[in-house]
Amino acid sequence: MTKRRGNAKCIPANTAGIFLPFQSKWITDNSRLKLMEKSRQIGLSWSTAYAANERTAAAGAKHDQWVSSRDDLQARLFVEDCKMWAGIMNLAAKDLGELVIDPKDRISAYVLQFASGKRIHSMSSNPDAQAGKRGGRILDEFALHPDPRKLWSIAYPGITWGGNMEVISTHRGSHNFFNQLVREVRENGNPKGISLHRVTLQDALDQGFLFKLQQMLPGDDERQAMDEAAYFDFVRSGCADEESFQQEYMCNPADDDVAFLEYDLIASSEYPSHADWKALEGGRLYAGIDIGRKKDLTVLWIVEQLGDVFYTRHIERMQNMRKSDQEAIMWPWLQRCDRICIDATGLGIGWADDAQDYFGLNRVEAVTFTPKVKEALAYPIRGAMEDRKLRIPHDPKIRSDLRQVTKQVTAAGNIRFAAERTVDGHADHFWALGLAIHAASQPSAPIDFQSTGRRQSLSALGENTTQIHTDKGFGIVSGSSDYRGYD
Repeated sequence: MTKRRGNAKCIPANTAGIFLPFQSKWITDNSRLKLMEKSRQIGLSWSTAYAANERTAAAGAKHDQWVSSRDDLQARLFVEDCKMWAGIMNLAAKDLGELVIDPKDRISAYVLQFASGKRIHSMSSNPDAQAGKRGGRILDEFALHPDPRKLWSIAYPGITWGGNMEVISTHRGSHNFFNQLVREVRENGNPKGISLHRVTLQDALDQGFLFKLQQMLPGDDERQAMDEAAYFDFVRSGCADEESFQQEYMCNPADDDVAFLEYDLIASSEYPSHADWKALEGGRLYAGIDIGRKKDLTVLWIVEQLGDVFYTRHIERMQNMRKSDQEAIMWPWLQRCDRICIDATGLGIGWADDAQDYFGLNRVEAVTFTPKVKEALAYPIRGAMEDRKLRIPHDPKIRSDLRQVTKQVTAAGNIRFAAERTVDGHADHFWALGLAIHAASQPSAPIDFQSTGRRQSLSALGENTTQIHTDKGFGIVSGSSDYRGYD
């Protein structure tokens, strides 16, 4: 008998069983419409792949399965899970690789074919890929799709002639269509007849999840020493913030009525998780800098304008660093930018003056944060997202930072933009992004420009325009990101 690993206290009744109770309940539910609101990384996609194999490989199976995943990588991983199960279950399955299923729209799928003649097609998130297909539907990470409502609308007719539709996801805000479906079941009489499942991290731990995890982990993994309470705290402390933990692991959607930017709005602006978003394409570069030192971050946000769309190309986060050290990182990027907007509030005044010395008044705008200025910076971010004219990285820390900002109305009726200070800053990414977008606006319309005096532009420095000096002797060559210290 293999020795048990780990310090888990909740031991499944059947330690040799493959599935935990919540997984078995999901697999054996044959409802026409079923929906799972779940914690992250508790084995639901893995369990769903097993059930998909069972349905598709069965003798006399009538329906193909059409799987919609968050992105191309997730689509491939789902098929890998199906292949793994096919081997364990001794099912005759042939991996057909990536096949084009719609030449007109260049839509492809990863396909696994069984001896029954039926197939599992795993695709990325394009809702149009579901159009005209008959058979079962699996909509994984449903709330993360750019338009969940459209995906449902196109996928649902596909089960008219048989098959069921499974919707699986963590939450993405209270305004997301996924949460609307959940609330429809709980609060409005369930008119669609959805079979609703809900599994939080705590639910999974209570049913033996940590025990199962510890049997799979290496013997020297730090989680082997944890019990359920310690593991719960371990996961919680690793999240970007409490809102993220509640949403990602405890099935509590974030309140979009409080935050200035809804989750759906942020998600619609994010690059795919696997995108090479740092590659420059020859457009004009603009920089926004929010200044911090100890409590807050200094954040440099670079956008490249191509047409009327702003593509994030670089983000630099700095904390507890000397001014000269931060400059050594930022100055090469600023040298390449057409225009720069920098936070000149408080200690930022000196930064703005130095930047104007180095790069010129015509390129650097000093911005003093006031309630009116914050309003002028905040709304363009929202507008660019709504108009699909902004691309930002798929990054939980950035998403969390953008979510921190709330729009409040004071007793006097004035609008105030505020953000709770956390260990990761004070919405520093949000304001750096706002400054970058403002830098790309018309130079003739600065906001709250302030300077301590007339500055000399680089053009007046003659041959020295290609080299910048700081108190630590750093220098760059114009147009290059190569920035080294000189001995």
